[in-house]
Amino acid sequence: MEDIRFIAEWEECRAIVVTLPASFTDWDYILEESQAQYRRLVEAFTGAGYHCIVIAPSEDYARQVLGAATVDTDKVTVKCIEYNDTWVRDYGPLAVVKDGRARLLDFGFNGWGLKFAADKDNLVNSRGLVPQHLYRNERDFELEGGSVDTDGEGTVLTTSRCLCSPNRNGGRTKAELNEILRRRLGASHVLWLDYGYLSGDDTDSHIDTLCRMAPGNVILFTGCRNMDDEHFEPLLAMRAQLTLMRTPEGDPYNLVELPLPDPIFDEDGHRLPASYANYLVTPRHIFMPTYNQPQNDMTACQTMRIAFPDHEVVAVECLTLIKQHGSLHCATMQLPFDLD
Repeated sequence: MEDIRFIAEWEECRAIVVTLPASFTDWDYILEESQAQYRRLVEAFTGAGYHCIVIAPSEDYARQVLGAATVDTDKVTVKCIEYNDTWVRDYGPLAVVKDGRARLLDFGFNGWGLKFAADKDNLVNSRGLVPQHLYRNERDFELEGGSVDTDGEGTVLTTSRCLCSPNRNGGRTKAELNEILRRRLGASHVLWLDYGYLSGDDTDSHIDTLCRMAPGNVILFTGCRNMDDEHFEPLLAMRAQLTLMRTPEGDPYNLVELPLPDPIFDEDGHRLPASYANYLVTPRHIFMPTYNQPQNDMTACQTMRIAFPDHEVVAVECLTLIKQHGSLHCATMQLPFDLD
C-alpha cells in the first residue's frame, strides 16, 4: 500500500504561482485594470519574501505587466506556457508526499464542468510548469484545486455539489469518490459539505469560497447574519452541518465564522461571489482578499488571527478579481517544493 499525504497549505511554501491576464483571456475588456490587480498580487507575495512563478505568454509581456510593480526581480521566475485563463488554483498541481518523496499531481481540468474552454489550461502542468521528476499524471480524474482543502493529516473537506457533478466525473457517488480521494490524495477522512453556495459562483460551490481548514481542528466558514440576504438560509444550513461534523477521533470541530462581504454586483446587476474564505495561507502569512468594505475587511482580518495567531495578515484589495467571479485563492497556487 502506497503512503500518500496531501500537504496542508500552511505547512510549506517555496513559491507562489500566478498566471497573468492577457488579451486572449476573459480579462481583455478590462485588461489594464486586471494587469494592475496582478501587479498588486505579485508585489504582496515578493514583498513578504516569497518567490513568485509567473505564467505569461512571453518574458517581454511579463516584464511589461510587472514593470510598474515594486518587485524584487530575483524573486520572480517567468514560465512561458500557453493557457486559456488565469485561475491557476484549479489547473495547477496539488502537492503530496508519496512514499517519502515529493510529488506534484496533475489532475484533469475541464473548465468547471465544461462551462468554459480549458484545453490549454489542462496542459499547463505538463508543458513546463512542473519538472518531470516531481510530475505525476492524474488527468484521468477531474479535480480542481479550489474544490478540496486539507489539514495535512488525512482529512479532506469538499462539497458534494462540485465533486459529485455529472459534468466532472460522471456523477460518481460519495462512496466512490471517497475511495478515489484515498488512493490519489491519501484521504482517510472526507468531510462532505452538502449546503451553501455563493451567487455568481461558476465553480459549483468550491470549498475555498465557503469553508477552510486550519490547524487545531479549526474550520473557518462563511456566515451570513442578514436575514434578508439570499444566502442566509443556505449558509445557515451549512453551519448546522458543520456543527455535526467530527474529527477522526470523534470530536467536534472548532468553528470560526468569517463575515460575508456586502453584495457586490457587476455592470448588469448580477451579484458576484465575494468571499473572505478565498485567502491564501503560507507558513508565515495570510494573504487576505479585501473588497473596499472597511468594517467587513477589518473584521475578516481580525477573525483570521483567531485561527492563525502567529501569522501576519496581508490585505490585498481584490475588487478586480471578483469581476471575473474569483478572488485571491482562485488566482494562486502555492508550491511547497523547489522546482529545481
